[in-house]
Amino acid sequence: MLRTEIVASGTLDCFPPGLRDADGDLVNVEVSAAVFDGRRLILASDKPIPGETRSAAFAVTLDDDACPQPDSLVYLNAAAIKNAIKYEDFALTVDGRHVLATTGFDRIAVDSHALNPYNHLLIWPVGEPERVRVVDPDPRDGVEGSLELRRKLDAAIGLPYYKIEGLAAVPPAQASPDSDGLLLFGVREQGQAHDDFDYVCRVVGAHYRIGADDNLEFVDELCERYRFEPGDYAGVRHVCGLSSLEYDPYHARLYLMASFEIEEATAATIGGYLWALSLDDFVAGAAPAIVEDVHGEVLTFEHKAEGLAVIDRERLFVAYDNDRDMALGSIDARDERHACEAPYTVLRVSERA
Repeated sequence: MLRTEIVASGTLDCFPPGLRDADGDLVNVEVSAAVFDGRRLILASDKPIPGETRSAAFAVTLDDDACPQPDSLVYLNAAAIKNAIKYEDFALTVDGRHVLATTGFDRIAVDSHALNPYNHLLIWPVGEPERVRVVDPDPRDGVEGSLELRRKLDAAIGLPYYKIEGLAAVPPAQASPDSDGLLLFGVREQGQAHDDFDYVCRVVGAHYRIGADDNLEFVDELCERYRFEPGDYAGVRHVCGLSSLEYDPYHARLYLMASFEIEEATAATIGGYLWALSLDDFVAGAAPAIVEDVHGEVLTFEHKAEGLAVIDRERLFVAYDNDRDMALGSIDARDERHACEAPYTVLRVSERA
């Protein structure tokens, strides 16, 4: 069983205060993806950030406390990165040499390419986002998006509507010259339509290899690899869906984060939980262990936990996508954040004695 202690928290300004979009509406940052590539923390908002020199994906360096250094923020402005919409998770390949980014895959137009930006899996070498490639694209030249991958997700998930919110690459169960790892996609929502779905914690995946062109190709069928029921755990008080996957190479374990958002008459109740399991247990389909706080109670995030990154052997970075909820809670003495501010916490993880 793992226990966690909050060792730092704060907010990061992701763009200038008061930024407005083309319609004149205030832009609200909604950080939903995070990964530490060994050099920088890469984050992304699931809503576009307007401006020629800006992007929904950006990187910052961390100080000794694993907190973002505000003056270090740079946007990832390669065309393919800017074109993708609704980033939901990042991951590193098993060898740590490439960054992967997925969008939500939660919408597609049958009679046009208007919604293709919501269907992207991207890859680039660590430190070289300008070399980004689209994974598993449509075979027709000039058609943007990972549309071949979307067809594979359709078949693996088996329902007309779904939302991808997790991404992780883990070592294959058995060493193989044909595979560099197993790429996992976390499913948060599935059902008949965007207004008729269930929250789930389900994982589908396929083995992959990285080619000489630094792109990723799948080497077997995308299929269900894992699922669990958060409601089976004492202390989980709300229906929630998977919001992030993260592989911890230091301990050969997988983190599964789930968040909830309960709309009520006067306000929304938001938060999340965290689970962990070894790769052996993952392969065996064993139940994950829910992570505790420093007092031995179920760790319950006070904000909508969406982005998770392993920083080192002991620390995790958690980014929150609170949508339009501006409350800061214990993160700051102020009552509310500015729309440009992304809240976060840093956790220290230890084994329970």
